[in-house]
Amino acid sequence: MKRILCYGDSNTWGYDPATGERFPAPVRWTGVLQRELGEEYLIIEEGLNGRTTVWDDPIEGYKNGKSYLIPCLASHRPLDLVIIMLGTNDLKKRFSLSAYDIANGAGVLVDVVNKSAAWPGERTPAVLLVAPPPVVALSGFAEMFEGAEAKSRGFSPHYRRVAELYGCHFLDAGDTAVSSPLDGIHLEAEGHAKLGQALAIAVRSIL
Repeated sequence: MKRILCYGDSNTWGYDPATGERFPAPVRWTGVLQRELGEEYLIIEEGLNGRTTVWDDPIEGYKNGKSYLIPCLASHRPLDLVIIMLGTNDLKKRFSLSAYDIANGAGVLVDVVNKSAAWPGERTPAVLLVAPPPVVALSGFAEMFEGAEAKSRGFSPHYRRVAELYGCHFLDAGDTAVSSPLDGIHLEAEGHAKLGQALAIAVRSIL
């Protein structure tokens, strides 16, 4: 059985932009991915609302993606693939980051996986770096994410650059999924379905 860790934020957790609640497991892109790949694969969900790439959040706390990734890799070993889709929360105004720096933060996470300890008989997991879908017209999050729309449009080229730098696989979520106009950040059910299907094609190619 192939074991895949899906490491992300609220769009991996399954935040419903219409209700603020969590989409049912079969609706989330991780659930779609599991269904598309079948029983020969095990999808491990690791989504946390507000998670950043490598930055400590002075308001929300415990959201630093690097801090949790290291023990997470150990607790879920052995792993064949790690899918990383983080960066949207780095767009919050309080971090004052460019798309370039956000992508570099995601690259640090790729490097963590690449350098993760390999136990006897195990291989270091492959990595699929996913550029989050661009932010669209913001509503309730407008003040918190001021300026995020323009910055997020730089995700695709910079994440691709980082994937090439660290020698990992790359997928642009914005090619298939669109952030909901309800809040500008989160995926609706259709977006989860399209992303899960696109990722299934990528995973089969990798593994």
